[in-house]
Amino acid sequence: MHNTSFTANSIELFCGTGGLALGLQRAGFAHKALYEWDKNSCENISANIAAGFAGISDWNIFQTDVRAVSYDGLTGKINMISGGPPCQPFSLGGKSQAYNDKRDMFPEAVRAVREVMPELFIFENVKGLLRKSFSQYFSYIILQLTYPSIVKPNNMTWEQHREILEKHHTSNEHNDCEYNVVFRLLNAADYGVPQLRYRVVIVGFRKDVNAHWTFPQATHSKEALLYSKWISGDYWERHSLAQPKENPLSTQVQKHLRKVVEETDRPLAPWQTTRDAIGDLPDPRSKAAENYDNHIFRGGAKIYPGHSGSLLDEPSKTIKAGAHGVPGGENMLVLDSGEVRYYTVRESARIQTFPDTYRFVASWTESMRQIGNAVPVRLAEVIGRSVFSHFEGA
Repeated sequence: MHNTSFTANSIELFCGTGGLALGLQRAGFAHKALYEWDKNSCENISANIAAGFAGISDWNIFQTDVRAVSYDGLTGKINMISGGPPCQPFSLGGKSQAYNDKRDMFPEAVRAVREVMPELFIFENVKGLLRKSFSQYFSYIILQLTYPSIVKPNNMTWEQHREILEKHHTSNEHNDCEYNVVFRLLNAADYGVPQLRYRVVIVGFRKDVNAHWTFPQATHSKEALLYSKWISGDYWERHSLAQPKENPLSTQVQKHLRKVVEETDRPLAPWQTTRDAIGDLPDPRSKAAENYDNHIFRGGAKIYPGHSGSLLDEPSKTIKAGAHGVPGGENMLVLDSGEVRYYTVRESARIQTFPDTYRFVASWTESMRQIGNAVPVRLAEVIGRSVFSHFEGA
């Protein structure tokens, strides 16, 4: 937990099962309200509150459609708005209708910012948001968040509204933006999450906040992982395993890694692997598995072309919001024996960096969906701490 006398009150929209909220709460933000329409996700957060999960006893969770939320009375009382507007419109796995899709909730994120006028907002979304086919709409989202007070009339298309915003942005008055907005595509593995997971993070500071902020630098790297496996051998030693006799790296690659890892003023930690995350958990078929919440074996996993699981000694594939039949087999694990099985709910939660004391109370399928939709807690905390310190200073 962030030790400070400074309190930053926040609200979160589209909070899901609480990954982003938990990370930001650890960074020092005090959530006054969490909004989510999905009943199972709300029940899961409520169950953790009731079970006494540390630090969330005063969370107020509202199961509601954010389009119906009134922010009256919150202006001046809320320092930050966060959330992950539903991403199906932009997802590589969906039909990608974006702005023609009723599930696009970015307009609601903009409305919340306009009506509350917090000093700061943090929104995250899928990497598909940056696809070329959506580039014009994405630029429109950023312009809306920069000038939330310039409201789109109901009878106007988004393209017409974008023209108005562009004209305003390039006029002499453009210094009167309400928010200074930056965005970046981040890989969660670069921040210590044992998973290759790319997310677009959008951060905006109100114009009167002199933040001088930039996205936090990576703390972990693929090069450091390769070095620890194939040059120093630390990785295998840490896991009490014999180092494989075959070194897959060419002499040239090894030379490059030595240079990158040994000749740096800012050494990075190795990417975390699936084994790092779940290696100490017992086999879910064993008696010892009963000592862990949500660590229950689920049979039926199969490998076929294009559907292979995650390897133990690499970061996990992206945990996705599905159970059986997730394209690419992302929710499957390849064991040392070559056998494959589905991740248990606890293993998936570990890979998303949820603490073991945070429980999932729904069915396996529903819990896997919630976990797959979540922001990794550690990634949220890293961004939250970085923002909080600049915010506090400003």
